[in-house]
Amino acid sequence: MYFESVQALLSMDGHGPFVWSAYAVCLLVIIGLVLAPMRRRKRYLKQLAGELKRAAGKPAAEGQ
Repeated sequence: MYFESVQALLSMDGHGPFVWSAYAVCLLVIIGLVLAPMRRRKRYLKQLAGELKRAAGKPAAEGQ
């Protein structure tokens, strides 16, 4: 193993906070890039279902 201990891995000779915060920011951005289209699709399908109900003349159900 390159590092002698877990503490040495986390500190990385004083550079650890910068390295691990960069990993955290990148991970958050990637998660956001994955979740945003999923949420957008869900919202779009819900809106489309409401438009189809209105076009068919059916009243929209409460709470949806």
